[in-house]
This record gives sequence, C-alpha cells and structure tokens, in this order.
Amino acid sequence: MKRVIFLNRFFYPDHSATSQIVSDLAFHLAASGMDVHVITSGQLYDSPRASLAKEEAVNGVHIHRMPTTRYGRSSLLGRAIDYTSYYGLMWHRARSLANPGDILVAKTDPPLTSILAMRVALQRKACLVNWLQDIYPEIAGELGVPLMRGMFGRALCRLRDHSLQRAAANVVVGQRMAERLQSLRVASDRVYVIPNWSDDEALCPVRPEENPLRREWGLEEKFVVGYSGNLGRAHEIDTVLSAAALLRDHPRIVFLFIGGGHQFDRLRRLANERGLGQLFRFIAYQPQELLKLSLSVPDVHLISLRRELEGLIVPSKFYGIAAVGKPLISITARDGEIAQLVRQYECGLVVEPGNGPALAEALVSLCKDPMGVTEMGKRARSMLDGHFTRRHAFARWEKLLAAFD
Repeated sequence: MKRVIFLNRFFYPDHSATSQIVSDLAFHLAASGMDVHVITSGQLYDSPRASLAKEEAVNGVHIHRMPTTRYGRSSLLGRAIDYTSYYGLMWHRARSLANPGDILVAKTDPPLTSILAMRVALQRKACLVNWLQDIYPEIAGELGVPLMRGMFGRALCRLRDHSLQRAAANVVVGQRMAERLQSLRVASDRVYVIPNWSDDEALCPVRPEENPLRREWGLEEKFVVGYSGNLGRAHEIDTVLSAAALLRDHPRIVFLFIGGGHQFDRLRRLANERGLGQLFRFIAYQPQELLKLSLSVPDVHLISLRRELEGLIVPSKFYGIAAVGKPLISITARDGEIAQLVRQYECGLVVEPGNGPALAEALVSLCKDPMGVTEMGKRARSMLDGHFTRRHAFARWEKLLAAFD
C-alpha cells in the first residue's frame, strides 16, 4: 500500500499550531484507511526536554521521533542547532522509510525542509508534496536575520525554488502565498490553496455570562480586546501600545493577551514602562481543553502581521476566532490575506499597522455597539461554516493525494 509520510518537527501530543494542523490531517487520513507515517522530533514546542516514545502508533499513525538536540526556542542559535540536527536525522530516516510511489509531505518546520525532502524523493522515487505554512528564507531576511539578505540567503532561495519547482504539488495556505510561489516560476498547476483550519466541531460560541474564565479573570464588566497564541517577531505591537495610550482613561476597555512568544514579555514591559499596565492582562497559554472558553473571553480579537510579511505568512489563529463566533480587528496591510476576508465577510474591521488612533477609535465604537459586535461575530462563524471547516480542508487534501494514485 502506498504510504503518506509527513515531515514536521512537531506532532501530537504537541499542541502548537502547525503540530495540531498536521496531526489533524494525519489522523483523518489514517482513519480513512491510508498508511500514514510521521517523522518528527521528540520535543514539545514549549518543552524541548520532553520525554516521548521514539516509535509509537497513535490513532493508526506511525510516529517516528528523532533524537534531535534540545536547545529549544530561547535563542536563535539554539534553534538553528535543533534545526540542523533534525535535518540530518530526518533525511536519514526518510531515506530508509520511503518506497517508490510513497508520498512525502514536507512542511516548513523547520524551514527549507523541502530541499532535503526533494533529494529523498528523487533517490527513493517517491512523490513530493510541499506544505508551506510560511516562506523562508524571505521571512528571515525581512526580520533582519544575519546572512539572509546576502549571498548565502540568495543561494538558499535558489535551492528552495528548485525544490518547489520539482515537487509534484505545493500546498499553500492563502492566495497571496500562491501568487508568491508563481512569481518564483513554480507552475500554477502545481500550486494548491488549502487554508488552515480549527477544530470547528469542538470550538463554538460561549455566551459571556456562561464563561467561567471571564469571571475568574475579573473581566465581567469589561469590553475585552483579546489576542490569543504566539506573539512573535512577525507580529506588530506598536499599534496596540499607541491605541492603549489614547485609551488609558477609558473605564471599560482592557487588552487581554493569552499565550507567549518573543514579543509577549516585551509588550508587557513596554506597557508597564509607559504607565499602561492597568489596561493590560497577560495570561499564559491555556490547556487545550479550555481553548473554547479562553477564545470566547474577548469581545473582539486582534490579529497582527507586519506589512512586509504579507504573502509569506497567513495567521492561522483567524480560524479559531471565527469558530467561537468572535469578530476581529486585522492590524495588517489593507490588501492582505486576512484583511480581504474580513472585508468580504464583514466579520470585523481592518486597521493599517502603525495607525494607533484608528485602532483606538474602532475599539471605542465597538464598545458602544454590542449588537453590532454580536452580528459581526455571527458572520465570522457563518463564513467558517461555509468555506473553512476542517471537513472542507480534509476533502481538498483527499482529492489532491488521490491524484497521485
């Protein structure tokens, strides 16, 4: 039987965003009768020294965990070392596992996995499908990572482009990303847009008065502006700080940040330094079983992406927000992927990065219009049900993989 072999650094029981997506799809394909394998690391996203079985089968999926280095995410150097160790071990394991006709699905954690996956596919006469959550090394160059804007970065781009051009298919998570690949001379008939998803069956709206977290966190009488998940280098925080400064005397508006990431502690520090601490609440990642409640605490959610990263990343938290029926404010370029969806489905507002006064004005307006907020949230869930459920995505993946029979 033909096998589907996923390559990704994190997998179940890890709960990071990319891990949840690949775990969902792998388990679904296994349940439908396919022979599914995953070559991953032994780490958890927030616990690099976790102790997980090297080999096990979960829900019909064969998991092969590589004994990579375990420096974790605290530094770029440590992360690079972890990447390198995964590359070597993954390449060796994939070569020994893949047979002619198997399908290698290479994700982008770590970046540039497609380069090694292409070599394995050629050597083993397997079929390569790249699954791009983001586009490297361009992202690293935009974020100022040393070397990535020079000769070394250009050399990596050429290798990466070749691996995309030679693949049987390249799955991207947004239309802007598809256009980016086509600009790299990747044939349009080898580029497929399959958006990410959330667990839209488990995630559903929870009324504020029925949400124990809202009471526990002392937010019952507040208009809560939320952000949930990783707040990393790709996200913009100056607009929020600027808006907060204008709202420092507002009696109801509060900013709730749930999660972590490179910018998380920086935002907390800057808010306190600027005398805005009373407007902010910072809470650690919540357990998966509480996600429905934690996502339902805010009245409106924020999504942020630096303007120069449009087409390179699509924030996947969009789908979880829509699943719990909450509107969102997209702090992104007006022609960006999320901004276009927000306007098309009228499920929130768009604010250009850097325009703190516009964000403050939008929040004051929404605070005064609870019915309008509720209606935008309903449209968000309706949009998801019509176009972006897990079932929609699984059906697209099944159709794509069936084409390689």
